[in-house]
Amino acid sequence: MNDNNQSRDVFDAIADPTRRRLIYLLAEAEEIPLHELTAQFQMGRTAVSKHLTILKEAGLVLDRKVGRETRFRLNASPLKETVTLTLQDLGGGKVNLHLEQSGFSNTQGLEGAKYGWSAWCIELEKVLEQ
Repeated sequence: MNDNNQSRDVFDAIADPTRRRLIYLLAEAEEIPLHELTAQFQMGRTAVSKHLTILKEAGLVLDRKVGRETRFRLNASPLKETVTLTLQDLGGGKVNLHLEQSGFSNTQGLEGAKYGWSAWCIELEKVLEQ
């Protein structure tokens, strides 16, 4: 874990396809209320909330109350950290250099999260081909 005292591993959190889809949906918007997220799935509000709780425990999702509504947004920092460390381990440091050269280390906000995820996938593919 990192200094954020995350109580759940990022890999555990993203292992489930529903949670990966939630991450994707949150990456596409600045903030989404629970009822809008629930509408994207064929499951109830409680089930979606449980998945969001797991993502929150991993530090991947932040929430805030607006009146009676809870809004969620992506926090890509733990994912970026995990991806960077994983690729560094897999590529013996070479991948980290590629990511820095591609701008991954300087990504911020929503656009940075989208770009970083794409860069990670490309670099992971390169490492796996070796």
